[in-house]
Amino acid sequence: MSRLSEYQHRYEVARLERSDDGVLEVTLHTRGGSLLLDETTHRELPLLFSDIGNDADTKVILLTGTGDDFCSELAGGDWDFSTPAGWDRTYWEGRRLMQNLMDIHVPMLAAINGPARVHAEIPILCDIVLASETTEFQDIAHFGEGFKVTPGDGSHLVWPLLLGLNRGKYFLLTEQVIDARQALDLGLVNEVLPPEELLPRARALASDLATRSSVTLRYTRVALNMLLRNLMQDGMSHGLALEGYSVMERAQQGS
Repeated sequence: MSRLSEYQHRYEVARLERSDDGVLEVTLHTRGGSLLLDETTHRELPLLFSDIGNDADTKVILLTGTGDDFCSELAGGDWDFSTPAGWDRTYWEGRRLMQNLMDIHVPMLAAINGPARVHAEIPILCDIVLASETTEFQDIAHFGEGFKVTPGDGSHLVWPLLLGLNRGKYFLLTEQVIDARQALDLGLVNEVLPPEELLPRARALASDLATRSSVTLRYTRVALNMLLRNLMQDGMSHGLALEGYSVMERAQQGS
């Protein structure tokens, strides 16, 4: 089992604070600003979710971001996608990111503080999803002009499931932007709030959930996410393999 004191300051991309009632607030960031998807983020998130999931003292998780965006940019750096060895690491991290997220057995609330254009499926997979009025959803990391690769890292499962098959495929194939009000109408989020009301509302909901027993909270999370966990278990490996073929073909062509 993990203890908060052991991992609280282990990760560069997250600030972790737990209240007396057992609510763990996870604030994602990159060097104090809005989260970027870079090599550090991709490496740390699977390990962070594993530590959180193994901490029996947490009753509820509140996941949020920093600044004006939840996560809207990618930073390449020295990240190697183009070789089998490089993609093996991406496969390992990508599969465990989703697996470890779904293996967290306490309720998760997301307070999405702004645009989520990269790995937006992470907050969307929480059990209660609140969004700021400034939130927009998009997938810019795969099929569009910037990268031109197959969306196979979980996005191919999550968006068709939550939006409906044809809407989900359209979202991924066209880089569609879905604003907060549209997301509410489509059932992606549960509430849309002014930015200054987002965290207070999320904290109130988290504290209310934390009044239930730990056993009830854990088994409710398990019961409500059986379909999602099975979907990820069956589809992540194949999806990441297909994405890897696409990435290496793009690298070979030099585009």
